[in-house]
Amino acid sequence: MDLRKAALDYHSLPKPGKLSVDSSKPCLTQHDLSLAYTPGVAEPVKEINKNPSTAYQYTNKGNLIAVITNGTAVLGLGNMGALASKPVMEGKAVLFKRFAGIDVFDIEVDAKDPDKFIEAVKAIAPTFGGINLEDIKSPEAFEIERRLKEELDIPVMHDDQHGTAIISAAALLNALELADKKIESVKIVVSGAGAAAISCTKLYLAFGAKQSNIIMLDSKGVIQQSRENLSPEKAQFATTRNLSTLEEALVDADVFIGLSQPNIVTTSMLQTMAPQPIVFAMANPDPEIGYEEACKARKDIIMATGRSDHPNQVNNVLGFPFIFRGALDVRATAINEAMKKAAVIALADLAKESVPEQVNVVYDETRLSFGKNYIIPKPFDPRLITTVPPAVAKAAMESGVAKEPIEDWDRYRETLEKRLGNTQKMVRLLHDRAKIAPKRVVFAEADHLDVLKAAQIVYEEGIAHPILLGNKIMIEELRNVIEFNAPLEIIDPKEPEQAETRERYAALFWDSQNRKGYTLYDAKRLMRERNYFASMMIKNGDADAMISGYSRNYRSVVKPILETTSKAKGVSRVAATNLMLTKSGPLFLSDTTINVEPSAKELAKIAQMSGQMAKMFGLEPVIAMLSFSNFGSSRFPQAQKVTEAVSILHRSFPDLTVDGPIQSDFALNKELLQNGFPFSNLSNKKVNVLVFPNLDAANITYKLMKELNEALSIGPILMGLSEPIHILQLGASVTEIVNMSALAVVDAQSKNK
Repeated sequence: MDLRKAALDYHSLPKPGKLSVDSSKPCLTQHDLSLAYTPGVAEPVKEINKNPSTAYQYTNKGNLIAVITNGTAVLGLGNMGALASKPVMEGKAVLFKRFAGIDVFDIEVDAKDPDKFIEAVKAIAPTFGGINLEDIKSPEAFEIERRLKEELDIPVMHDDQHGTAIISAAALLNALELADKKIESVKIVVSGAGAAAISCTKLYLAFGAKQSNIIMLDSKGVIQQSRENLSPEKAQFATTRNLSTLEEALVDADVFIGLSQPNIVTTSMLQTMAPQPIVFAMANPDPEIGYEEACKARKDIIMATGRSDHPNQVNNVLGFPFIFRGALDVRATAINEAMKKAAVIALADLAKESVPEQVNVVYDETRLSFGKNYIIPKPFDPRLITTVPPAVAKAAMESGVAKEPIEDWDRYRETLEKRLGNTQKMVRLLHDRAKIAPKRVVFAEADHLDVLKAAQIVYEEGIAHPILLGNKIMIEELRNVIEFNAPLEIIDPKEPEQAETRERYAALFWDSQNRKGYTLYDAKRLMRERNYFASMMIKNGDADAMISGYSRNYRSVVKPILETTSKAKGVSRVAATNLMLTKSGPLFLSDTTINVEPSAKELAKIAQMSGQMAKMFGLEPVIAMLSFSNFGSSRFPQAQKVTEAVSILHRSFPDLTVDGPIQSDFALNKELLQNGFPFSNLSNKKVNVLVFPNLDAANITYKLMKELNEALSIGPILMGLSEPIHILQLGASVTEIVNMSALAVVDAQSKNK
């Protein structure tokens, strides 16, 4: 795929940009309109005029951050200008929203002069609860941040400076602990003297590092006191030692901090460092020395980079969303040193705690634990939102900059959990897990454009190795249209060259079906059909997983799959679940496509398989068995069936958190359930699996949620098959096909184990 075209399409389609503004209040009637605007809006205006602090009560100020730049240091591109920086600022806004539930306006100020930029920011500051400065070149960035912090009464932070400093400081504290070294005695070499490097070094000093033990280099070499025209920031770290090169500086050094250029550190330089060297090579996308190269050169090294494909990624997203979250929630007037240090300690301590299974699942680890390959938390650790903001908020309160102190910390943590946007995280979790061990996925309808587009994305993102099934001529024509020229296997089951394979598959199929009305002739004829052929590829080990169903109705696709593929051990009936990614979190809905009127025993099995599916996604299942009645309030057979299923589950799977019959509103509303049925196993728990009494209820519900609530659906996910085969909804979108492909890979990984 042409990366340039793909990136431009992503930013322009289906509508330009990455952000939109949604109303948080209803505006459906004339009455609503009179409250939202004139005359009702006059009332909060008058209140704010009398008492400015009520702006936090009557407007979105308390949850609104400005991401502001002048475009003078955009990514690694340099001075691109204010307008060209807008896509980057929109991207930063997305991260704030996704990781901490913070709303953002991106502001691009066309003012390179620091005084003009500062005046512009000050003029619009009343709109916001905080200011995140971004992509401003140094040394002006230091002056801009300093003055804005002095002259504004809301939190101001230049993330380019402090984000990397906070994350790397947490990693450094833990690395030093593992190496049994003290920060006040280690020799530190810092390659780079920009905003991030200066801020990192200052924060290390705040934690006890000695300035006399620090050597800093810029593009001209070691920063010496004898050098003329040094900025105040560089002058602070100028040395009198007789050193001029990085090679000389690294001799006997304990720590290397790289925020400069790729491939400037050699293995021979590493060999001269002290025992158990700590190397943070954070240049992006290519570090100062490659991870594998460094680890091979020094077996005793503790290594971190800025890359996600190696352990110990120093990623700013571990910091800025959560730091601003804590600052906003106590209405802090600043982000001070105490708050930054609190974030460092919270991150460092979190890495020493037991890692949730959800995180192990994402990174395909049996058990992540504190050690040289895990010195900082992973970005997808769900505990970040409930760990870092409270630490920052407490530090703000203790340091006297909090205007709205928190009193009930348990309730605050509950609020933070609700802010956690699981939708995109769950998708990213799925994709990242697939990429760890990509599998061969057969796309049974690759001669359809959307299916081929999805296969292209899956291939280029490293999610899977596609095998394209269908009309070869059509596939090649479509590949030319979308510029998908990867060397992939393309198979047309009907072509003569597949005759031998068809014969082999037919014999294998007939062997399992010859007492079910099929003749060998029937078997050979069916092998010309793509879904039979693709299913037999999986059964014969010629592929690892299969995706189909884009262009055909569900029944016509599921029939060949059920005939060719055996059930998993202990499974009497196959079922399906849909993972709905809602604003309230992930929710599995079962059975959405297979079993029309399951018996009590079948319902119990569907619930048990759904719980296993939730665990595959790293979730601890909490299962509600739905009905039109609550806990025996109805004697109708439909409700009694659910009661019997619950009894079976309680007897057979006593460790499974499940209860019912229960109405859907009680299942999903914790307060309602606690008040009405405090005895329930579900009381005070967040339900994440809903099992419906029949196909009507499940199928109608999931489609209504998808269309009316815009919940993202992954599925239907087949449960109970021995092979990783999954069926798309008719006419699925490219995104849905990509997500289902990732799921098929993860399913294959799980079944292989």
